[in-house]
Formats: sequence, C-alpha cells, structure tokens
Amino acid sequence: MSSKTGFVYHERFLEHDTGAGHPERPDRLRGIVSHLKEISLWQKLQHLLIDEADDEWILKVHTPEHIRFVRDACRQGRRILDQGDTHACPDSYDIARLAVGGVLAGVDAVMRGILNNVFCAVRPPGHHAETNTVMGFCLLNNIAVAARYAQAVYRIERIAIIDWDVHHGNGTQQIFYEDRSVFFISLHQFPFYPGTGGRSEQGSGRGEGYTLNIPMLAGAGEKEYMAAWTEEIIPALNRFRPELIMISAGFDAHQDDPLANINLTESSFAKMTAFVKEMANLHCAGRVVSILEGGYNIEALARSVEAHLRQLQELPI
Repeated sequence: MSSKTGFVYHERFLEHDTGAGHPERPDRLRGIVSHLKEISLWQKLQHLLIDEADDEWILKVHTPEHIRFVRDACRQGRRILDQGDTHACPDSYDIARLAVGGVLAGVDAVMRGILNNVFCAVRPPGHHAETNTVMGFCLLNNIAVAARYAQAVYRIERIAIIDWDVHHGNGTQQIFYEDRSVFFISLHQFPFYPGTGGRSEQGSGRGEGYTLNIPMLAGAGEKEYMAAWTEEIIPALNRFRPELIMISAGFDAHQDDPLANINLTESSFAKMTAFVKEMANLHCAGRVVSILEGGYNIEALARSVEAHLRQLQELPI
C-alpha cells in the first residue's frame, strides 16, 4: 500500500486578492489543483478539513502588535502592507489565519499517525514574515507557527525545517535564530532578495550552529543542489536526528521561473523530496509536513508539485 499522503487546500485561499499583475496570485493554486485533477492524482490524496488558527498559536511566533497591524490594515482596505511587495485585500488576514490553520491540521494528521506526510497548498505564503514584520508576499509565518504548535501539543524536541525556496527564508531564520530545538536549513540564490542567508549566518546564543545556509550563485542547477544534500544537509540531519521534518517548499528555483536564476527541474524537486523522505524514514517515522512557498510560473509550479507529491506517496524507503 502506498504511503498515506494528505493535501491541504481551501477555495478561500483564492480570495486573497493581491491585484492585477502580482506574481503571488490565485492562479498559482488554480493551476496546481487543475493539473492534479487532470492527471488523476487529486483523488489519490487525502483531503483535510481545515479551520482558521487560533491566536493562541499565532502568538507563539508573532507579537500582538503584528497581529493587530495585519488584521486592522486588511480590514481597513490597505492594499500594500510594506514598501511595495506585500499586497492584501480586506479578507487577507482571515485567509492568512486559515492558511496557518491548514498547516496545523496537517501537523495533527501526521503526528497522530493518520497520514505519513502532507502537502499544504496554502496562500498567502509565510517564510519571509518575521516576528513583527510582513515581507515578501508573507503576512504570517505558516511554518514557524506550525513548528511551535508541534512542540507545544506533541512535545517534539527536535524539528528540522528545510527551506528550498529560491529566496532565503529570513523570517523563519529570525524566529528560530537563537533556538537549538529547530534546525533551519536553507538553499537559496545569493546574493539575492531578501539579502540575508550568507554562510556566516549560523545562529546565535543557544542556537549557534542550528542554522545552515547554503547560498547558491545565479545559474546553479541540480548538480550543485545534489552536492549540497549529500555533502552537507544529509550529514547535518543525521547528527541532529529530527523528530519531525518540515519543508518550506518553494518551487521558484525552477529553470522556468520568472523571479530567479536557478536552473532546477521537476526532477530536481523529486530528488530533494526523496532525500527528505529517506531522512524522515530514518529518524522520525516518515513524518513530513510540506508547505507551499514560492513558484510563479504556473505550469512549472504545477508540474513540480506533482513531482513532489509522487515522491511523498511512495512506499517508505
């Protein structure tokens, strides 16, 4: 029997209106869903019922001031919440809470053994959102809230977050920079937006050594990424022995993506997913929670998500 793979999605995610011409648009999810239905993969996934996350969990990552700012700015009709990248509509705060809630439902299903792994096709994305800052299309840091939730509810002591979005996950890094219970690993184009993610950023205080940044020069491709996995990421995960692996699964390092200059393919994402599954099977009973971040060429995004899901569905290694 193939592994039990869940899928988190809600049509309300399409109502997060970022405006004409914005790359982080509802068509990203429409493209994924229509493609999965077309290839008959949709019905092979377990679809979870989700609800908005309670403030209790969001406050484990974000300040009350941040929550008030995002909520009030959206409800007052502000269209741009930062210097220009992060667009919103009146319902965006509630939809962001639903995105977080969807990831929490995925954590529940995996931690309770109902599913082996789950992919959360949510928006708005989250990995650029810092404790008290919206940034880079992100309002709330979905993966960070989910990690804190897993720690609080399921007493997890060691969580690995692997961020392969082409942009550095500055928000996730900032939230866990002094925390040794969450090992943050990021592969990303550098130098590039948002300007963070250099080799020297390795955590501080008790968290020193628990941030691993692997910057990639523009033009890098599968060869460089596979070397990073075999030479650095897999040995680091074997030392850390995570009890849960979470992925900030951005697919904008694809060679066809308009926002970056990395040359991965669908096959590259499948290979990285296989590495994650191997590590999860070895250390944490196969538990993987994967969360959509970037990916802005609709066709490449849909094909990459398909490749990711097909690997997640395979029998344990």
